[in-house]
Amino acid sequence: VQLVESGGGLVQAGGSLRLSCAASGFTFSRSGMNWYRQGPGKERELVASITSAGDSTNYADSVKGRFTISRDNTKNTVYLQMNSLKPEDTAVYYCYNPKYMTWGQGTQVTVSS
Repeated sequence: VQLVESGGGLVQAGGSLRLSCAASGFTFSRSGMNWYRQGPGKERELVASITSAGDSTNYADSVKGRFTISRDNTKNTVYLQMNSLKPEDTAVYYCYNPKYMTWGQGTQVTVSS
């Protein structure tokens, strides 16, 4: 089981980024997926989750209305579209598969004010 994130970077406040997580080694279409983040000096927190079919999503209150999780089961990829970014969104973002308890390596997102 392998998860590889990409798409992080440096962006100004108010900007947007789209993170991708490419999955392999398991039947992607049968697994719900999560995005977590860990900011400097903070605990890792759940940001968004999506069901295996992509028909239901959940978000942390801090990102509701700004972030959108989606997936493409034909590409074995889950996405996190992040809009209206704030400096407090600065963190390492991780993809997580709860069924196999597997983390990606993380991708850094830095939002400047």
